[in-house]
Amino acid sequence: MLSPDKLTPRIDPSRDTGNDADFIDFDKLIAIARRQWRMVAACGFAFAILGIVYVLTSVPVYTADTSVLIDRSDSQVINQLAAFGQMDDDEGTVLSQVELLKSDTIAYAVVDKLKLVDNPVFTAPKSSLFSVSTLKSFVNFRSWFADDAAVAPDPERKRRSAAETVAGNIDVERVGRSYVLDVSYTAQSPDLARDIAAAIADVYLVDKLNSKYEATRRAGQWLQERIEELRQQALDTDLAVQKFRGEHGLVEAGSGTLISEQQLSEINTQLINAQAETAKAEARYARVKSIIDAKQTDAIVTDVLDSSISNDLRKKYLEASKLETEIEARLGPDHVQAVRLRAEMEEYKRLMFDELNRIAESYQSELQVAKSRENSLRDSVTQATGVAATAGETQVQLRELERTRDTYKNLYQSFLTRYQEAIQQQSFPITAARIITTAETPTKPSAPKRALVVAFAMFVGCAFGSGIAAFREFRDRFFRTGDDVRDVLDVESLGVMPLIENNVDDPTLVDPSNPRSIARGGKTTTYVEEHPLSAFAETLRSAKIAIDLSAADQRCKVIGVVSSLPGEGKSTTSINFAKLLAMQGARCLLIDGDMRNPGATRAIGRHAEAGLLEAIVDSRPLKDLILLDPKTKLAFLPTVARYRVPHSSELLASRGMDQLLETARQSFDYIIVDLPPLAPVVDARAINSKLDAVVFVIEWGKTSRKVVQSTLLSEPELYAKCVGTILTKVDPSQMKLYRTFGSSEYYYKRYSRYYTES
Repeated sequence: MLSPDKLTPRIDPSRDTGNDADFIDFDKLIAIARRQWRMVAACGFAFAILGIVYVLTSVPVYTADTSVLIDRSDSQVINQLAAFGQMDDDEGTVLSQVELLKSDTIAYAVVDKLKLVDNPVFTAPKSSLFSVSTLKSFVNFRSWFADDAAVAPDPERKRRSAAETVAGNIDVERVGRSYVLDVSYTAQSPDLARDIAAAIADVYLVDKLNSKYEATRRAGQWLQERIEELRQQALDTDLAVQKFRGEHGLVEAGSGTLISEQQLSEINTQLINAQAETAKAEARYARVKSIIDAKQTDAIVTDVLDSSISNDLRKKYLEASKLETEIEARLGPDHVQAVRLRAEMEEYKRLMFDELNRIAESYQSELQVAKSRENSLRDSVTQATGVAATAGETQVQLRELERTRDTYKNLYQSFLTRYQEAIQQQSFPITAARIITTAETPTKPSAPKRALVVAFAMFVGCAFGSGIAAFREFRDRFFRTGDDVRDVLDVESLGVMPLIENNVDDPTLVDPSNPRSIARGGKTTTYVEEHPLSAFAETLRSAKIAIDLSAADQRCKVIGVVSSLPGEGKSTTSINFAKLLAMQGARCLLIDGDMRNPGATRAIGRHAEAGLLEAIVDSRPLKDLILLDPKTKLAFLPTVARYRVPHSSELLASRGMDQLLETARQSFDYIIVDLPPLAPVVDARAINSKLDAVVFVIEWGKTSRKVVQSTLLSEPELYAKCVGTILTKVDPSQMKLYRTFGSSEYYYKRYSRYYTES
């Protein structure tokens, strides 16, 4: 019984089956270069030949150069007329001039100036085999079947063709970050190249003059029309302002101030003065009133001081007071004279306060007048304020009309000024560019650069070949070495078997004296007999060792030989493996278990009349069905398929097959079963439980890794019994190109002396 861990597939499904690596493996790169260098060299050589043919057939061309400086100092006028003084972006300006030099306008002007349509040197056909014109004429199928009259170009078409030729050969480059443009022209004639390069610069300057004149002329015409419109609009808006003022009584008193506003300002001033006068009168009246109420005889009031009556009474009062004090001091307070004087003083005092009351009444009258005036002015201010507020609301509309009027007036003045400038500029033939380097006749061809062309062609060829080689390596998804088997399948590689060409015309030759013998097949079926010390035989011995170690507890070992696809060499491997075991003295039985396509039977038992089907279905004895090899003593049970067997898997899994194997185990040490391939049929899965070990055969360089992986993953029990793989049909001359440093194949030369292929 197999342990559960043996049934677990050892293949990592996420393992990459391609040629990708996590790091740069220089050994693999060197191996790839060894395999693909012929492709790269062939492509490089082919492209180098094409480059040489191109160099030999191409017509030498000459390039003449001239330099033009763009002067920015005189370019502001047009910008001012077009964009109100804003300057164009310098970078955009230079790039625009580059495109202008490459334009059809310049090309047509050069054609007309030099009469290139009638120039035989210019119109001469280009004889280069790989020229653009030659290729165009070759792919122009209409010209093949058209008559000469239809193909002959008209003058306008010839002119257009000449202009296209000129434009196609012009090259303009900006010199660094400067305003200098390097203009070059390439032609087959050095003189023609010089003339056209010089003509391009001249035509460019003339075009700049013409464009400036046309721009200023068009700008002047447009400005003149616009000025008339602006003048009329300025008059209309000014008239609207005056009309609005008259309708709403917005009369100005001067300096832009309305009369209502001026009146309000004056009344406000008068009201402030009246309020001051009222406050002043009220203060004087309050002062006099307080003096009267307090009976202060010594209080000072301005009007009292100015009154002669008050001054006389005060003088008399003071004299009486002085005299009364003296008498009182000499004669006593009760003296009649002192009493009389005190009575006079009281009278004087009464008269003084009467005068003060009169002054107070005058102050009160002035206060009332001031208050009346203040109230009157306040009413006037309120009325004027209402009028000003109404005028202010109306002035909002007035100011809008005035702004519109001022805008049109300013535009009118600005456009009038610019119109005068445009008129003046038309009379100044100053261009914004000048020639700083004149065109000279080139002394040597500029193209083709022969060495560079050939080297570039070879480089392109090598790159192309490298691409093809890389694609071939990328598409190489096959097993090439034992390391590939171990890395991708996690299965031991038992070795490789070189490709054997069958050179026997009749591979089914049978000994007439012994019809029960195995046929003498071709070279593919007898190779291990004829070359027992070859690498081919050593691979089979490696398989035997792996089987013996894997099934050491089995007295008789049932071994299945299987592949993923048909034609991978499993039958050849089975026959040679069985013969090797028999040659080593083991009792070996080879069973052709492929009932649908019995390859082993066709190779060495085509003459058989009965075999595996009869043993299973009819229970015929094994000894009556097997064929024997008289040289190696190999027993072979063929499969004679006289008709298609649709239930082959059921037969292999049947009780009859169990009895057959049980009987064979008693007589043989090894039973080799040549099984059908895994991909197309399920027969190998059906007989898997009866096998002790499996040898997997993979065709070298033909069977993809993905197919092998998918088939083994779908058969985990069979995969668990797989003791190793054998790479068949190996091309030794190609195999050495896949050996990398450190691999077992890398040291093949060292241990190849142990093999004898003869």
